[in-house]
Amino acid sequence: MALECQSLICWVSVQEISALGNVVKSVQYKNTTLSLGRDEYNEIILKLFAGKRDLTYMLRNIQVHKKFFKDGKATIKVLDQNLQLMLSNCPPDKLVLFLKTMMTKLECKKKSGFISNREKMKTGLKRSFEEISPLTLKDLKFAKGLPINDTDKCLDSTPKSKRKHCERDKENQPQMKQHREIQLSQPRILQPFKLTKEQRKVLDIVTCGENVFFTGSAGTGKSFLLRRIIGALPPDHTFATASTGVAACYIGGITLHAFAGIGSGNGPLEQCVQLANRPSVKQNWMKCHHLIIDEVSMVHRDYFDKLEAVARLIRRNDKPFGGIQVIVSGDFLQLPPVTKKSDKKKFCFQSPAWRKCININLELTEIKRQDDPKFIDILQNIRKGMCPEYINDALQNTVNSHSQQNGIEATRLCTHKDDVNYINLNQLAKLKGDCRVFTATCNSEYVSEGDHCPVEPKLKLKIGTQVMLTKNLDLQRGLVNGARGVVCSFDKGSEGWPHVKFLSGTVECIRPLRWVIKSSSVVTVWKQLPLKLAWAISIHKSQGMTLDFVEISLSRVFEAGQAYVALSRAKSLKGLRVLDFDHSCVRADPDVLNFYNRLKIFHPTEQTSLDNFN
Repeated sequence: MALECQSLICWVSVQEISALGNVVKSVQYKNTTLSLGRDEYNEIILKLFAGKRDLTYMLRNIQVHKKFFKDGKATIKVLDQNLQLMLSNCPPDKLVLFLKTMMTKLECKKKSGFISNREKMKTGLKRSFEEISPLTLKDLKFAKGLPINDTDKCLDSTPKSKRKHCERDKENQPQMKQHREIQLSQPRILQPFKLTKEQRKVLDIVTCGENVFFTGSAGTGKSFLLRRIIGALPPDHTFATASTGVAACYIGGITLHAFAGIGSGNGPLEQCVQLANRPSVKQNWMKCHHLIIDEVSMVHRDYFDKLEAVARLIRRNDKPFGGIQVIVSGDFLQLPPVTKKSDKKKFCFQSPAWRKCININLELTEIKRQDDPKFIDILQNIRKGMCPEYINDALQNTVNSHSQQNGIEATRLCTHKDDVNYINLNQLAKLKGDCRVFTATCNSEYVSEGDHCPVEPKLKLKIGTQVMLTKNLDLQRGLVNGARGVVCSFDKGSEGWPHVKFLSGTVECIRPLRWVIKSSSVVTVWKQLPLKLAWAISIHKSQGMTLDFVEISLSRVFEAGQAYVALSRAKSLKGLRVLDFDHSCVRADPDVLNFYNRLKIFHPTEQTSLDNFN
């Protein structure tokens, strides 16, 4: 396995440094290309494309500062040349791989040795620049001084220009390829973000600048793909938003309403434009080149129309959405927009702005959350509002499933928040022993706690408290968002962090983590234990989660798609208990079904026009 990232498009500030460490000269290059390669002596070269001429820097003695890589920022100090390159607005995922490639290749070169200037003068080779080869497991092992076996030697670390010849040679060695697959154990950096072919197709189209809507049933990896899309775009010009605060927090973004700055959008267009013209709001609209909207099913048609019009007027650009690339994700067969009971649901795919802006529609079909074909079939039928007798019987039979396993009780999914609060507080009060209170900290006093962060401002825990993780801790051990556990003890230190026993049997000491919320020109940082009470949660709050052990009450379902969202949180039928299933709670909105049927008439997974849809 080899990973390629030999160049970056970003902003670079080249600074000359004095002996005292002061900046004596600084030149900034915007949207320039930084390339990693080798010269005629096989030394590592960093090339900066600076307009009419290229700047090249030989890398031997460097320091890399990457504390803010998640914001697309890093600094490369070239110590022997008294200068530093300050990188910004880099796509974060590409930046990580670029820096890892550079540092690993340089370490390999240090171990193999440099050529002296005297030797270079003797050879008199013609100056050249060859793009560096991809990063491989062989490189990583060599850089760390680990033994390299025959399998590693088969890995491709050849420059692009020479790879075609090597590929022809490999065709005659199929047994070598099989051998590699069996024996290689790769570090995390060499395990590419495991995108399916469908997900890779969406990412490729997005990076080409197209306006995209991608959808898919629950568990097809929409949120995972969104995070990869965010990592592939320049952060200074990319705004990740979602229709709800919880969904926004899952992708590290803000609510769509916070970004747009037009309030509820119910006022006339002139009023919305006036609100969006406030300096802090307008700044975001002007900076935005890529707008991501997650959980779009809950965005009202009229609000989407207002957004598109405001974008054109604020940016003074007559192109759809004022020239902003729009990347939209969600499943319209899940939760709909919130409206008054008497009002008909109005989905944003029904808006004129949608038909004008969205060029390409794609559907993800490969389900990652569940692997039981029987359960997948049940969910796919429920999603479409169908509940034949065999599905009705299967779900009614789950009432006999065990409600407890290894001391961990099933999480009750409820349709109403009042039920959730009552169940959680009542169950906590029943537990004996001292109650520990863990208070969230925040670097801003002006942010409302509940709106943007999926953890409680004050988290109350006792031994025996049923909890769930609200962030991924360790994917390999199953400590992921939604993983269920029970508090079994508290740390003896002064902080008294809780020890949680998870359904897998793993016991973990849980410490506070950071949630970074970007809103307007302010970056808000929350710090809290990544836990929440889990005797019960609302169906709305569960959207996007995968739960180990679920108990569901559907007697008060009031929305189309609500039963499907609840049922699809479970990984399997074994982990699902439905207390009061009745086929009447299974509903899908006919307008949404018509929309999806239209998509599939044109193409099973892709459709480029909705001109005929009303």
